[in-house]
Amino acid sequence: MTEDTPHTTGTPNPQTTRSGAAVIEACVKNLPGSPGVYRMLNAAGEPLYVGKAKHLKKRVTAYTQPQKQSIRIQRMIAATASMEFTTTHTEAEALLLEANLIKKLKPRYNILLRDDKSFPYILITGDHDYPQVTKHRGARDRKGEFFGPFASGFAVNETLAVLHKAFLLRNCSDHIFALRTRPCLQYQIKRCTAPCVAKVTQRQYAEQVDLARQFLEGRSRAIQEDFAAKMQDASERLDFEEAATYRDRIRALTQIQAEQTVNIEGIDSADVFAIHRDAGASCVQVFFFRAGQNFGNRAYFPRHEKDEDSAAILSAFIAQFYINKPIPREIIVNGDVEAQDVMEQALREKAGYKVTILKPQRGDRKTLTDMAAKNAREALARRMADAQVQEAMFEKLADVFGLDSPPERIEVYDNSHIAGSHTLGAMVVATPEGLQKNAYRKFNAKGEIKGGDDYAMMREMLSRRFQSLLKAEAEGLPAVWPDLLLIDGGQGQLSATLEALTELGIGDLPVVAIAKGPDRSAGRERFFMPGREPFSLPPDDPVLYFLQRLRDESHRFAITSHRARRSKAIGATPLDSVAGIGARRKKALLLHFGSAKAVAEAGVADLQKVAGISKAVAERIYAFFHDTDS
Repeated sequence: MTEDTPHTTGTPNPQTTRSGAAVIEACVKNLPGSPGVYRMLNAAGEPLYVGKAKHLKKRVTAYTQPQKQSIRIQRMIAATASMEFTTTHTEAEALLLEANLIKKLKPRYNILLRDDKSFPYILITGDHDYPQVTKHRGARDRKGEFFGPFASGFAVNETLAVLHKAFLLRNCSDHIFALRTRPCLQYQIKRCTAPCVAKVTQRQYAEQVDLARQFLEGRSRAIQEDFAAKMQDASERLDFEEAATYRDRIRALTQIQAEQTVNIEGIDSADVFAIHRDAGASCVQVFFFRAGQNFGNRAYFPRHEKDEDSAAILSAFIAQFYINKPIPREIIVNGDVEAQDVMEQALREKAGYKVTILKPQRGDRKTLTDMAAKNAREALARRMADAQVQEAMFEKLADVFGLDSPPERIEVYDNSHIAGSHTLGAMVVATPEGLQKNAYRKFNAKGEIKGGDDYAMMREMLSRRFQSLLKAEAEGLPAVWPDLLLIDGGQGQLSATLEALTELGIGDLPVVAIAKGPDRSAGRERFFMPGREPFSLPPDDPVLYFLQRLRDESHRFAITSHRARRSKAIGATPLDSVAGIGARRKKALLLHFGSAKAVAEAGVADLQKVAGISKAVAERIYAFFHDTDS
């Protein structure tokens, strides 16, 4: 099974189910009848499920009768070894706490919002006399005005391009602004009024910024009409250059209005959620409207059980979605939301103002949910088609490598080093659902790896990886085993892999080494497997292309990790280990002597010549490099 699969299949053992129910029953005795949140934990203390309740005792008591629960819930009860509880004042508080814990703990039996990245904003800075209009991600702690969120960086960049064309605002950093002595290219192509060299006054530039602010607040029509009047006036004065400038600015505004095809009258600040279900999977499409403008949309594919109710999915999704995002006053949905009144109360408490959840039946808002649902349906169809292609590819892999069944998890291994230094191993993971980046691992060399010995690094990496799996199994902890190992390399790497596995008593794991062909050219790869002659696949074989992508991904991850480690190491010197030598003294020593090696070779008298280095400190440095007592 893949790591994203919430649980194993099949009916749980009645004995373990009774054991889990007994654990829950023992907890019920001391539970209050107040609202709160409960957590079910397995024997390793890992969270299985986080739930909320209006009445904790009644809700948890239901789990003491597993025969009345679904097979899925019975499996969860069977795995429960302990429980934790938190009481709250209201059910709304419990809902917010539940959403935060689910996001933090990612329990395997909960509905999970995946790919929950932060959204970008447009920022008009407030800490400069000539404000900059720029893209912003992360905490909104910089002084200024924020507009958004936008669904993607592309949507922000597109809007910023219009702002610069239409309102001639600067896009340079404050540092560059301060250093300018003459206008840059942006001024020459009429994308900026060059406030950096006083081509406009502070008051004139503030008027430009105010127009941009009005545009972001949804008043673009009035601005466009004003530009049209000024263009006409300039034309009548025969100032055709100024008229052309206004023409270009009007075109920029018209372009963004044409691209924002979904703008509904009467909607100021709202998010639209539409869920579509098919074959046990779901897609939630989210559209963002701010100041009456469409700020883009994004598709999400929450993780949940196939038989989960749509109202429960939408409710869990919305609760988790707004943990780290601003909440609009209006949330428009295409389906029912479980415990909607509690959800509205929770969002109101978090936002500090009234929040309404609407399920429109007709009118413009219904048009919006229909459009969002159509996008959700199409996005889910594309994802399922991709999943089917991926699944078919795994079936073909089984045929090519003679496996008993299609693999559910492939682990790909690669090494990286430069001239034998900073040796590092990397593992990437692929499943029928795609690359599982949260399962990637890197291994810094710990043993005696001399001269970039790839074989020794491969043995060490695989030994550490599978020793941890064996240890987890021995302790009764979850252990996710691969069904196929793909090694970047040839016969030597294959032998090193088999040697490491044999030492651990693992002899039934399929292993394939993939080596580039003559001249290291892609398309002529050779495959090495134990008990089988090396072989190649036709250059146009889709299986070969798929394996190349996996190999390249492992190489990319190894190289990226290696560069990060090397960059960190470049900034380190032996001086970092000398007691009493901080960043300032280290800098002074390196500037004076030129290198850490020269510092190590210097005498006490020479060291004392450096600013900030006393005789006592100089003797300490000398003692460190010469093994003498300071």
